Amino acid sequence: MQQSLSSEPAGAIQAIDKHSVHQICSGQVVLSLATAVKELVENGVDAGATNIDVKLKECGVELVEVSDNGKGVEEANFEALTLKHHTSKLRDFSDLIRVETFGFRGEALSSLCALSDLSVVTCHESNQVGTKLVFDHKGHVVQRTPHPRQQGTTVSLQQLFYTLPVRHKEFQRNIKKEYTKMIHVLQSYCIISTGVRITCSNQNEKGKRSTVLSTSGSQSMRDNIGAIFGPKQLQSLLPFQQVSPTENIIEEYGLKEADLPKQLFTITGFVSHGEHGVGRSATDRQFFFINNRPCDPLKVTKVVNEVYHMYNRHQYPFVALNIAVASECVDVNVTPDKRQILLQEENMFEAGVNKISLNYTRMPNTSKSASLYLACISTVNISGLEAGSPELVIDRPSVKEEELEETSDNSHAVPEDPELQTGPCTSNEDGTVSPDAKRARKESAHFPTELKPNLDQNCSVGSSTTTVDAPVCLQRRRVPLQFSLQELEGKIRRIKDRRKQKADEELLYRRFRAKINPGENQSAEEELKKEISKDMFKEMEIIGQFNLGFIITKLNSDIFMIDQHATDEKYNFEMLQQHTVLQGQKLIVPQKLHLTAVSENILLENIEIFRKNGFEFLVEEDAQVMERVKLVSLPTSKNWTFGPGDIEELIFMLSDSPGVMCRPSRVRQMFASRSCRKSVMIGTALSVSEMKKLVVHMGEIEHPWNCPHGRPTMRHLANLDIISPD
Repeated sequence: MQQSLSSEPAGAIQAIDKHSVHQICSGQVVLSLATAVKELVENGVDAGATNIDVKLKECGVELVEVSDNGKGVEEANFEALTLKHHTSKLRDFSDLIRVETFGFRGEALSSLCALSDLSVVTCHESNQVGTKLVFDHKGHVVQRTPHPRQQGTTVSLQQLFYTLPVRHKEFQRNIKKEYTKMIHVLQSYCIISTGVRITCSNQNEKGKRSTVLSTSGSQSMRDNIGAIFGPKQLQSLLPFQQVSPTENIIEEYGLKEADLPKQLFTITGFVSHGEHGVGRSATDRQFFFINNRPCDPLKVTKVVNEVYHMYNRHQYPFVALNIAVASECVDVNVTPDKRQILLQEENMFEAGVNKISLNYTRMPNTSKSASLYLACISTVNISGLEAGSPELVIDRPSVKEEELEETSDNSHAVPEDPELQTGPCTSNEDGTVSPDAKRARKESAHFPTELKPNLDQNCSVGSSTTTVDAPVCLQRRRVPLQFSLQELEGKIRRIKDRRKQKADEELLYRRFRAKINPGENQSAEEELKKEISKDMFKEMEIIGQFNLGFIITKLNSDIFMIDQHATDEKYNFEMLQQHTVLQGQKLIVPQKLHLTAVSENILLENIEIFRKNGFEFLVEEDAQVMERVKLVSLPTSKNWTFGPGDIEELIFMLSDSPGVMCRPSRVRQMFASRSCRKSVMIGTALSVSEMKKLVVHMGEIEHPWNCPHGRPTMRHLANLDIISPD
């Protein structure tokens, strides 16, 4: 056998080399395109910039570049700029409670060096000429040259994540989703960064650059919202108003005025009013901040949406809410991306005391139909925003004790020698063992392991033998017993084999456990997906028709019942979905859509999908962003009419699944209605060939398990190899 050349013993604990540590930790700090852009934008804001420009190439796959007009980097800081845990924001841990900048850990640039090819062009306010710095993956300067630049800093990332091959491949494969998430994160900084002009543009693979979003540097959050989402969104917004709790609320919770904290926090922001049609179909325009820092306060998000649903339960509101609290009460050092935030003094906020409510009242002297107020009894429970750590339960397979007892050999049992049952802890004064003590020992020997009394603990038993108040203490003598690991292993293996055989039999004969019951539809569908492949439908044998509504089929030993109307309806529905091109009706005057820059780009990239849905557009490439697309034709079909709301829904669906053919929900409803009317009805007698045709069709569609209205298409009835106990 060849000897190992390593002098270290196998499994020895050693320190990981610094380069590997750097790569491992960097991959935990920067997780996505959104994180990378966020870190660079935050650096610009922290540097006092009033202009930040984000440029992407091929949605960030090839290049991410962020420029600002901040203070720039001093020459003395060039070497430390990208070193791990080097920062100018704090000196020791105590500074953390007073930190007011976005960054403070000194991790971002160092991590980006490890994950990409990073270069920096910077010019400090005290210099006349800028400097270009090129860094290696360890964060060391490898090239330094003069470079013309105005005051500020430009950071360029080429080939993000290419040093992590698996992540890089996933990053490229999911780049559209990564890009959409990045835009949403960037929108939050655009909203909250008043006085800072932020722009973002993307250059596609053909070399054409288009602006994605842009703000004007206004000092108003409302203006920033309008710059990103357009004037239509502004028309629906109402400001949050913080009001003191009413006497009724104070009385309801048994509080006193003196118990209420004074000015513990303040809130500012906007929410869309509750009229139907004003809200959104998803939570894609909800932005929350604590001390101007974008974050994900789950409980605040939940309560705002729940209250909004009291007035418009079919939609979600636009929300931009900033909660300001004293900086020493905030802990932002919770997660690498700093989006999870906790507060100190959590015990101040009792769950039964806090309440957020939206009072839906009519505003005086205004045409608005509603006003939303945020009323707080004592405070929003910011400290409890994050869900608690989930309980981890580990099921560890083991051989049952009773099974071991059933298979154990009597030759290995402890002999029932009275001497072996006698110990120094006795009941009677003469040293003999009382009958009660013997009985207790005998019963104790049959306790499960986890329930046995502690036989080694010190205890005493009174001289009276009529009552036993405590477990009897025994100290048994040790005797050698015959034991064979091989034999024990064999017994355990036989038990496992019996279990496996039983499981195989169960799998063979009981693959379909769900009953024909509305409460088990989901389970039944999952079983069918698992056990039935599409090519099996054409192999099914037609047994006959039941009750002029159900086709009975046989596949090997399994009998199935198929709903003839539901299955034909699903086939017709999917055919309509795939092949129907809706006809459009021309508008007299082209209609402005008031799309955001992001939505506009999604529409342009997926314009063929919109055309298949009956929408036609006039595209003016040279027009201003958010005004390049106008609607010129709408789909119509008898009594069905469609509009801009359906376009917005399609845009949202395509932002998550770019390039995938999809339909607005109202088009799906129309197709469902059509497919229902043209399908075989219950009560129609079918020939064997007609039934076979319906069954074969099930193998030709994507989702054959339920009709468009949710009714199941087929269920398992029985297996002929066994008699079902159900």
